[in-house]
Amino acid sequence: MTTAQPKPRFRKLFDDPRWAPALVRATVLEAAHPQVGAALVANSTFVTHPWRRLRNTFASMRRMCDPDEAVRSREAARLNRLHARLKGTGPDQRPYDAMDPAARAWVLATLFESAVTMYRLSGQPLPHEEIEGLYEETRDYLRALGDEDAHLPPTTGEFWPYYDAMVERELEDTEAMRIILYKLFDHLPAPGVLSGLPTVWATGRALAGPLIGAVTVASLPEAFRRRAGLPELPGVTTLMRGTYLAAGLTRFLPEDWISAERVVDVLSAAPGGDDPAARTAAALHERLRRAGALLRLLSPLPVPEPASPAAPVHSGAEEFFRDVLDQTGDGYLDWPDLAAMARELATRLDLDEPEETRLYEAFAGWWRELQAALDTDGDGRVSAREYASSAPGLAGPALIRVAEVLFAATDIDGDGVIDAEEYRTLFRTAFRRETAAGSTGGAGSTGDKGGAGGAGGADTYDGAAFVRAFVSFMSGRLRSSPFDPLFSQP
Repeated sequence: MTTAQPKPRFRKLFDDPRWAPALVRATVLEAAHPQVGAALVANSTFVTHPWRRLRNTFASMRRMCDPDEAVRSREAARLNRLHARLKGTGPDQRPYDAMDPAARAWVLATLFESAVTMYRLSGQPLPHEEIEGLYEETRDYLRALGDEDAHLPPTTGEFWPYYDAMVERELEDTEAMRIILYKLFDHLPAPGVLSGLPTVWATGRALAGPLIGAVTVASLPEAFRRRAGLPELPGVTTLMRGTYLAAGLTRFLPEDWISAERVVDVLSAAPGGDDPAARTAAALHERLRRAGALLRLLSPLPVPEPASPAAPVHSGAEEFFRDVLDQTGDGYLDWPDLAAMARELATRLDLDEPEETRLYEAFAGWWRELQAALDTDGDGRVSAREYASSAPGLAGPALIRVAEVLFAATDIDGDGVIDAEEYRTLFRTAFRRETAAGSTGGAGSTGDKGGAGGAGGADTYDGAAFVRAFVSFMSGRLRSSPFDPLFSQP
């Protein structure tokens, strides 16, 4: 499939600070579409792992706007495979399908309309020719996915009546929309750079959460606000415009400070890694730790902070269930949770067919094994209590198969061992150099990597050792391991 050559307008948005509140607005409008909202609630990890979702979404959008056609085509094929797996029945018993062309067109429509609105609210409305160019790029995006661009009107003159009709007739007060507006920011977990700094994070979240929610609601179409019963607070329109104006002024800061890619990398990085983003995160973490100490002195109810942002240590089966297995955060383990794990691994390893399909099939086999062994009440899902009763001792052949498929996908050169570079690809945020001299920090070294020595030596990790460590982790027996950042980091 040949994809259209993108123009630079959408790429420029990524590094514009105003795009942050505009993207939140677009996401709310997406989630208000019944099909999109149902797919988000049933399958997405945006509540439990929002920073991971942000990183993956940002990377995907960058690839879809890449000048290289091969990069765009590869990403479009990956997105289509991902969306083809997202179908089912929502809480209201209505079917949803992430491949529905009208729903996918609406997602892109919200991005285009929110970009135009972003410029208008910040006092710099786009000229007509720029709007036309941005709209053509939006249609190019849809063509790149293989959808007929007829699902978006051919001209901007026809787009606005289409948009108004969608807002008036199709959008609903969905659960996903309410979660984004009123739950996500209130319970947003700390990003990696702020791990171990609850005072700093709680203070910042208490200030920013209500602000983001209020600004987003105020920026939504008035007709939809009224129908959905979203409150409009006094003075919030002025606050909204001030927020966009202030964000626009930050464009004059040094480019490194507002580079979206750099910001996302630093937010996602765990202090202690050896890549540039992790080193920046470590330096920022130390400064914020000192700020946290000052906040504790000033706070009437100081919050104790851990001594260091160590890797999670799961003290019990139910805690492991919550931190690792329940990826969607609904309190149960079912297929969407395991599919989210497969999706994260396939994304990190940048798998193509058929490796991606083999990984999904292996996780599906493990789900069938878990369901048969643990779903004692027959409701089609596994509760934390059902899991805690027997899962820590459960490590059947299906889980071993998952480990074997994952090992084969990681062992890129097929030499039967995972070397340091292959290890880094898989454990991107957990890769450290705090091990003995001469070791790359690979899982073949004992101690902080879970004690799974590999037959290939300190710098390699053989298949048997990898399978043992992965099975021990996923069955809840290994309380802390390099697999933690893959699944338990926000």
